[in-house]
Amino acid sequence: MKRKPVLTLLLGILLFACQPAKDESASTDTHAYLEEITIRQLQQGYREGKYTITAVVKDYLARIDALDKSGPKINSVICINPDALQIAEQLEKEWKDGKIRGPLHGIPVILKDNIDTHDKMPNTAGAVVLRNSFPARDSWVAQKLREAGAVIIAKANLSEWANFRGDMSSSGWSGVGGQTRNPYVLDRNPCGSSSGSGASVAASLCAIAIGTETNGSIVCPANNNGIVGLKPTVGLISRSGIIPISFTQDTPGPMARTVEDVAIALGALVGKDTSDSKTLNPEAVFHSDYTKFLKADGLKGKRIGLLKDIAGYHARVDTLMKKTVAYLKSQGAEVIEIEEPVGKGAGQPSFQVLLYEFKDGLNKYFAGLTNAPVKDIQQLIEFNKKDSVELRYFDQKLLEMAQAKGDLETAEYKESLAAMHKATREEGIDKVMAKYSLDALMAPTGSPAWKTDLIDGDHFMGGSSSAAAIAGYPSIAVPMGFIDDLPVDVSFFGKAWSEPVLLEIAYAYEQGTKHRKAPRYIPSN
Repeated sequence: MKRKPVLTLLLGILLFACQPAKDESASTDTHAYLEEITIRQLQQGYREGKYTITAVVKDYLARIDALDKSGPKINSVICINPDALQIAEQLEKEWKDGKIRGPLHGIPVILKDNIDTHDKMPNTAGAVVLRNSFPARDSWVAQKLREAGAVIIAKANLSEWANFRGDMSSSGWSGVGGQTRNPYVLDRNPCGSSSGSGASVAASLCAIAIGTETNGSIVCPANNNGIVGLKPTVGLISRSGIIPISFTQDTPGPMARTVEDVAIALGALVGKDTSDSKTLNPEAVFHSDYTKFLKADGLKGKRIGLLKDIAGYHARVDTLMKKTVAYLKSQGAEVIEIEEPVGKGAGQPSFQVLLYEFKDGLNKYFAGLTNAPVKDIQQLIEFNKKDSVELRYFDQKLLEMAQAKGDLETAEYKESLAAMHKATREEGIDKVMAKYSLDALMAPTGSPAWKTDLIDGDHFMGGSSSAAAIAGYPSIAVPMGFIDDLPVDVSFFGKAWSEPVLLEIAYAYEQGTKHRKAPRYIPSN
C-alpha cells in the first residue's frame, strides 16, 4: 500500500513535463460545442469564420482539463503536447493564406502512446522504463497526420505494452498512466489496448484518435466506448515508428465518432513505406479518399454472412444483433447465417507467433532508440522487477515467455505462422466468403463493458476480433445500441483490402440507425 504515493509522484512528474504553460488568452467560451462535432463541421466553421484553429485547440485542451484531469477524471490522456497551440497558430496562418495542407487541416488528433512523435512528448507504451524516451523521428502515422494538417494535441493512455505483458491485466492500466475509465459508466472498463484513444474520442476530447491493433485493440475499445473503430488490412498503413507486438498482425487505425471521420482519416494515413515491407505488397489497394465509398443506400444488394458461432455469450447482445439483422434486411441486404466456424484452431499458433515477433520487434525498437534505457526484453524484465510500480498489480509472464523464444528462423515460429494463416485465410474468411458469395461477414463486436478490476483483471465475455486480426484482414466496429447505459458495437469484416465495401456497409448502417449517443459520465451502475 505504501507504493501508491510513488505512482502518484511519477504520474505527476510526467504530466507536468508534458503540460503547456498556462495561456491567459485561452477562449472563455464554453467547450460544449465540441461535443460530437465532426471533421467537416469543424472545417466548415473555419471557412465561415465561426471557429479558428487556435481557439478550437485551446477549447479541446480545456475540455481535457475539465473531463479527463478534473470532473469525471476519465484519465485517457497520458501526455499533452506542449507545442499544440504553437502548431495551431501556424496552421491557422496557413489556412488564412489559402495553403490547405490536406483533409485534416486544423483537426485536433490524439495518438496512442506507442506511436513515435518527434516533439516534446515521450513515447512510452505506458511503461515506466520509457517515461523519458523521446523518439528521434516521427512515425509514419505522425508524419502523414502532420502532412494532412492535423494538430497532434496529446498522447493517449493504453494497456501497457499494448496489453502484451501480464497473464492477468486490466485493460487501460499502465505504469505511467494509471487506469483509464469508461466515460459512459466510470467504474466500467474502456477495453484495450487502445483504451485512452477510445475513451478520449467518446468524451469528445479530440476530433479523432489513432489506435493500434494486434487482436481486438481497436474494435474492443470502440465497442466499450460506443464509437467507430477501423482495423485496416495489415499493410494499408505503415507501422514504422510504432512500438511493436507483431510484424504479422499489428496495424494502426483511426477511431472516431462517425464512419465519415474514420474514412477521412484513413485516406490521409495510407500509402507505401519502404521502411515497412507489408505496405509494399503488390496486391495492396490504396485510396487517397475513402469518403467516395460512403453511400446512404450502401446496404442495397449486399450479401452479408452472420457468424452464428460468435454469439450466445450475452442474451441482450444477441437481441440487439437480431434487430441489426432485421434493419440490414429492410435496407435491401441479404443476411446469410453461417454455421461453420471461421478461423478455428488459429488461436494457439497466433499466440506463438506473437511471442516470437514481440521479442524480435521490441528488441529492434530498443536498438533504434537514441538513448535506450534497456537494450532488450531481458533487461526490461529485470527493470520491472526492481520498479515499485510495474509489478504492483500484474505480473510480466508474457514478457518472460517471449524472452524464452528463439529467433524467427525457428521451426516452431514458421509452422505456427503458416498454420494461423491457413486457418483464417484459405480455410477461413476467404473460403467462407467465396462459398456463399459474400461482400462481408458480421458478428457482435463484444459484450457491454465490465467493471474494472485491478485484482482479477479483465472479465471478457466474448468478442469477434480474432479471425480478421489473425488473418491480417480489415474490420470495422460501429455502434449498434445500448444495454442500459453501456454501448455495444457490431463488427463488419472481410477479405484483404476490402475497406471500401466495409465502409460502405458501415456508413449505410450508421446513417440509418444513429445509435451513437454522447456519454453521461455515470459514477457507477
